[in-house]
Amino acid sequence: MLEENLLADKSILITGGTGSFGKAFTKYVLTHYNPKKIIIYSRDEFKQFMMQNEFKEYISKLRFFI
Repeated sequence: MLEENLLADKSILITGGTGSFGKAFTKYVLTHYNPKKIIIYSRDEFKQFMMQNEFKEYISKLRFFI
């Protein structure tokens, strides 16, 4: 029970969020937990745009920063 609620209603910052690990971790968290929001921090504006399109069903929980 504790593991199920580990990330529920939390704000999570992922540095390098548009990289392979960042995208996989974001997908895992969004499908297995209910975070308040996930903040994606990366240097690549185009990759952020692509990730926004890939995760558009979760866009209300995602924030992107460069």
